[in-house]
Amino acid sequence: MTNPPEILETKRLRLRKPVLEDADEIFRQYAQDAEVTKYVSWRAHRNVAETSKYLRMCIASWGNGKGYHWVIERRKDSQLLGMISARVDSHKWELGYVLARAYWGRGYMTESLRAVIQWALKQTEIHRVWAVCDVNNVGSARVMENAGMKREGVLRRWSIHPNVGDAPRDSYCYSIIKDLERRPLSKGAGQSGKRKAHV
Repeated sequence: MTNPPEILETKRLRLRKPVLEDADEIFRQYAQDAEVTKYVSWRAHRNVAETSKYLRMCIASWGNGKGYHWVIERRKDSQLLGMISARVDSHKWELGYVLARAYWGRGYMTESLRAVIQWALKQTEIHRVWAVCDVNNVGSARVMENAGMKREGVLRRWSIHPNVGDAPRDSYCYSIIKDLERRPLSKGAGQSGKRKAHV
């Protein structure tokens, strides 16, 4: 599969491949914030060194094709707002994201999510983009719904959020898929219809 672009731009935002120099700002903006990290899969960072270690992993994942991470920044002033990631599993992309608390409620994460989804579903080999959120994480569920993802159901005892506790918790599963539509067959036409993607 072709690697995604290192930069994706929307009307207000720039999604770019992270660099180690982002560590201080990521730690200050959200990585140490107990409220922001409540429902993520990693423990809140205690210091910038932990953030730097995490960034090295994010950067390295671009090289092995197993995952891609983008820092989210505002175009008008290059303010770092959060991060969005995609984990690759064959024809499926699983998304994850985090946004600094100061920027909640402004539509930034929905805008970021839409940008990644739109790029992904234009690729021939990607057919499903999905993500999960804790059943109590109302804000994250709303972001996915606003981005056009559909709730598929509840995954019981699916996710561990170490900042909440050690026991697996129930999660909502959301997805958006490449819609494979077949045109009506005209007389003498073959069996294969034209595929059409909807995002």
